Amino acid sequence: MKRAIPVLVLSVAGLIPLWRYAPSPDTGSSSTQAAEPASTPSVSSSAGPGGTTSAVVSGSTIDTEKGPVRVEVTFEGDKIASVRMLRQPDHPQTRAAVPQLIEETLRAQSADIDTVSGATITSDGYRESLQAALDAKG
Repeated sequence: MKRAIPVLVLSVAGLIPLWRYAPSPDTGSSSTQAAEPASTPSVSSSAGPGGTTSAVVSGSTIDTEKGPVRVEVTFEGDKIASVRMLRQPDHPQTRAAVPQLIEETLRAQSADIDTVSGATITSDGYRESLQAALDAKG
């Protein structure tokens, strides 16, 4: 009897988080979401001051479990000058990961970058869209 009360209290305390758990609204299955047509990379270029060629390339839209991801890369010659997210999931972890992904891309000058912890799905979609943009640039 001396052990019964603490066991009962601890059991109830352990079950409370399960009762309070509510899945986030963006965890719906992909079968209930309307499929978007896949986009293809697009390229536009212009000559900058000093004859430097500037090109803006949009990567493919990558559909992930969290939402679509699409990047736009600006090149100055053969160097990646900037990266911008055209589409990204509306998720706190994604918003925190995007600056890190862009910084890594500018440092590596390629799609060979690390995954951001806590945003693996977005990181994978980002890398895939970035690689499509780099391939389109040639």
